[in-house]
Amino acid sequence: MSLDPNQALLFFVPLLPTCLFVIWSDLATMKIPNKVVLGILAIYVVVGPFVLPLEDYAWRFTHFAVMLIAGMAFTAARVMGAGDAKFLAAAAPFIALNDAILVGAILAPTIIVTFILHRIARATPLRTATASWESWERPREFPMGVPLALTVLLYLGLRALGLV
Repeated sequence: MSLDPNQALLFFVPLLPTCLFVIWSDLATMKIPNKVVLGILAIYVVVGPFVLPLEDYAWRFTHFAVMLIAGMAFTAARVMGAGDAKFLAAAAPFIALNDAILVGAILAPTIIVTFILHRIARATPLRTATASWESWERPREFPMGVPLALTVLLYLGLRALGLV
């Protein structure tokens, strides 16, 4: 079942600062701390039963399990980092199964745009202002936590506004 605007808003509000921290952390250190990932899951555990019907709430833990296994496989194949995989799993319960294609449609351009902006920013004075950021020093890597966190926020934000 898709989220209605109120449900999406109730998830969006506590996730906003957490996802913004994920973005900053991944840009600055190329890591997403385990405590933050556990915090995202804790938000679902605490807020979820008040927002979703209990059956939907319980079933969405399967989203976590499936994405954790998929993320582990992606990490083993060196497709993504472990922090990205754990973030993906922790964020999965917030997304309705029937919205998976919608989330993919948000994620794909978000990856492209954030990749391009990251590469452009690396060649601007912004780099000197954030010279200690690890993501500038790894030209063959990209902080995937940025588009992943933005996708969760865009999905919930668009749902909260009733735009999707």
